[in-house]
Amino acid sequence: MNNKQTNIFCIPVLVGALGYFVDIYDLLLFSIIRVPSLKSMGLTDELIKTEGMRIINIQMLGLLIGGIIWGVLGDKKGRLKVLFGSILLYSLANIANGFVTNATQYAWLRFITGIGLAGELGASITLVSEILSKEKRGIGTSLVAGIGLSGAVAAYFVSRYFDWHTCYFIGGGLGLALLLLRVSVYESHMFEQVSTKKISRGNFFLFFTNAKRFKKYLLSILIGLPNWYVIGILITFSKEFGAAFHIKEPVNAGKAVMYAYVGISIGDIATGLISQWLRSRKKVLYIFYALTAVSIFLYFQQQQGDANNMYWICALLGFSTGFWAILVTMAAEQFGTNLRATAATTVPNMVRGSLNLITLLFVSLQTAFDYIESAWVTGIVIMIIAIVSAIYTQETFGKDLDYIEED
Repeated sequence: MNNKQTNIFCIPVLVGALGYFVDIYDLLLFSIIRVPSLKSMGLTDELIKTEGMRIINIQMLGLLIGGIIWGVLGDKKGRLKVLFGSILLYSLANIANGFVTNATQYAWLRFITGIGLAGELGASITLVSEILSKEKRGIGTSLVAGIGLSGAVAAYFVSRYFDWHTCYFIGGGLGLALLLLRVSVYESHMFEQVSTKKISRGNFFLFFTNAKRFKKYLLSILIGLPNWYVIGILITFSKEFGAAFHIKEPVNAGKAVMYAYVGISIGDIATGLISQWLRSRKKVLYIFYALTAVSIFLYFQQQQGDANNMYWICALLGFSTGFWAILVTMAAEQFGTNLRATAATTVPNMVRGSLNLITLLFVSLQTAFDYIESAWVTGIVIMIIAIVSAIYTQETFGKDLDYIEED
């Protein structure tokens, strides 16, 4: 079977988009219902802030570990098996999340959920990249991410009409329903060819045994740091920043997440189209880095502002960091078929996992600066790292993916 599709609306793209929709719904649900769910467990406002940060960091640790597990399995066992396994795990874990009664249980189940959530996007992007023609894969992967990221919007509106327990049950149910669509998706022909050869597949340590390969892998991670600085710090804790900015009415963190992800969803589709127009991945990164810098600046100019302005700036921040699809596509394009799923799955989850280090920097700076100053100094550091990394990253637009990595 020839997998070089020219139709960007083929079944693998649609299933990948729906899978990522549920993935993002479940991933961002905690950020949206963090306050009401922890408040229902009797936590004070201060504990909601500290425990909320701890739980989201533990969830990100699960994503980091899960990224390695699912990435290796994607190259050893196939892209479809990872899609099935990851969706099943995060669906069951989210249903279990609806039964937690204290912060410790919450943290453990978000960790398990994180492991499950780690596999879906990388497997989908790898599959779509290998199935679509090289001229269309950038648009296809952007559709997967753009449609999928709207899952955060769905999570917000579900949270408006149902209590937090039911929100988790709905997420788990959507994931289980999605498994029924998996039967219509076929495996990547590139993977099937490689699977019959006696070569090393899914060897995570290959990223570290060759200096050139390690450099590509590290740069692939560092160029994505602004995404989770924005999402994990500025958006997730928009309620706390609103209070620090002396915004007149309390900022609804869930609403801020919803606005941000509307922006991210539009941005991800835009980056795919712009990349196709410019015939470049790197030029798109530079454009959106500039937009991100402007958006961050505006975010910190909200003293005595109002909540509506905060929501619109969150939307602009989201649009500006809407290069997630380009990030994962570049990770897939950087490496051979025998290591591609490992790269495409671990890289975005290493970026997500980097939130632990970003928050560590943010919290550490608070010994010398106030809350707001610590956040913008953290942002400056993150943006400098990302821009320098992008300069040294290889251009991958139009690259032929039918090759393997040597040991």
